[in-house]
Amino acid sequence: MNDFDTTQRTALKISNQVVIPGSEIDMSFIRAQGSGGQNVNKVSTAVHLRFDIKASSLPLLYKERLLQYKDHHISSEGVIIIKAQRFRTQEKNREDARQRLIEIIQKAMITRKKRKPTKPTRGSQRRRMDSKAKQGKQKTLRRKVDY
Repeated sequence: MNDFDTTQRTALKISNQVVIPGSEIDMSFIRAQGSGGQNVNKVSTAVHLRFDIKASSLPLLYKERLLQYKDHHISSEGVIIIKAQRFRTQEKNREDARQRLIEIIQKAMITRKKRKPTKPTRGSQRRRMDSKAKQGKQKTLRRKVDY
């Protein structure tokens, strides 16, 4: 096994307790679009990362949250697909794809506070009604005068 394969298969640390083994992350290299000069036609620098949520060794809570999380990178089959082609080198694109995978998983784990519906205060209701009355009075004064 050469150095190229070992860098691709390193584990990915999500948090202190959660680590994704490199064998669960499938990376393939494709030709990038856009700038890169003649290099773009010859070298496959873009990275196509695939991570199957259901088949992974992630804890059950992580899997549930990821499958419920609404993100365009997560397919209906529960596979995270990331295409990284920002950089001109394979190594930088590989690291970028891995970083973006970490970000998606971490964002899915953030719990949102439940919104507590509030009532408007009496003072704010009174101010609103006063401003509406003032606006109405102003509009009646703008009307055409009928003699």
